[in-house]
Amino acid sequence: MAPRRALHFVFKVGNRFRTACFFRDVLGMKILRHEEFEEGCKASCNGPYDGKWSKTMVGFGPEDDHFVAELTYNYGIGHYKLGNDFMGITLASNQAVSNARKLEWPLSEVTEGVFETEAPGGYKFYLQNRSPPQSDPVLKVTLAVSDLQKSLNYWSNLLGMKIYEKDEEKQRALLGYADNQCKLELQGIKGTVDHAAAFGRIAFSCPQKELLDLEDLMKRENQKILTPLVSLDTPGKATVQVVILADPDGHEICFVGDEAFRELSKMDPEGNKLLDDAMAADKSDEWFARQNKSKASG
Repeated sequence: MAPRRALHFVFKVGNRFRTACFFRDVLGMKILRHEEFEEGCKASCNGPYDGKWSKTMVGFGPEDDHFVAELTYNYGIGHYKLGNDFMGITLASNQAVSNARKLEWPLSEVTEGVFETEAPGGYKFYLQNRSPPQSDPVLKVTLAVSDLQKSLNYWSNLLGMKIYEKDEEKQRALLGYADNQCKLELQGIKGTVDHAAAFGRIAFSCPQKELLDLEDLMKRENQKILTPLVSLDTPGKATVQVVILADPDGHEICFVGDEAFRELSKMDPEGNKLLDDAMAADKSDEWFARQNKSKASG
């Protein structure tokens, strides 16, 4: 097992019903766990918001060995402006392509056998129409960078990622912590990286004892630390320690202590029901509106 591993990407979602349909019914992911919170996160997991919010983890398998998505929903906020920072997630799944066609979810073939689609909110996904690998169908997350060499220095030299591919002409590089893990693709763009209001966050785990050393390294290198080492409590579950960093383009990066996170991230068999119950109770949610409309027409 690699000492560091890719965990998840955090999306802000404004429509839980449509988002759940996309991840469950189109991509074919499972609800791994769902949690409701009455006030904002100490590490701003839900963004710069202080009110009630929820977190839903979705993936093709347990977080121990799959890269998953964290869907954060702030009650009362139905839309987030997109920037150019997040360029997409690529996954291999002929079943997802088949599901999208059956459900008439918009697909656009960008290269032979690769289809572009969008999750609610405009987040791009690239579906390779082939059988998924045994390890994990999620292959890579692509983020925009303004200076590829500067970003490579940060992600490789400071954060210890291996460079798997590098193409100066196309201004792209592929990095990762292990061969069988989801990779991080950096794609150079002209101009600045704009995170807007929908900005996400990528998360990795490392041995808990490394968190303080990582924070000290960033201090010595004069790199931005968004949230110094802090403990996050989840009622009835493990308390995890995290450090939140920002790369040269302001991409948020969460490093979490691996030992406690493995305990916290165990799959909850009630996850589906908890999400559906929360959507039913939220009068601003499309799911609730459709249920009421169906009852009224019946």
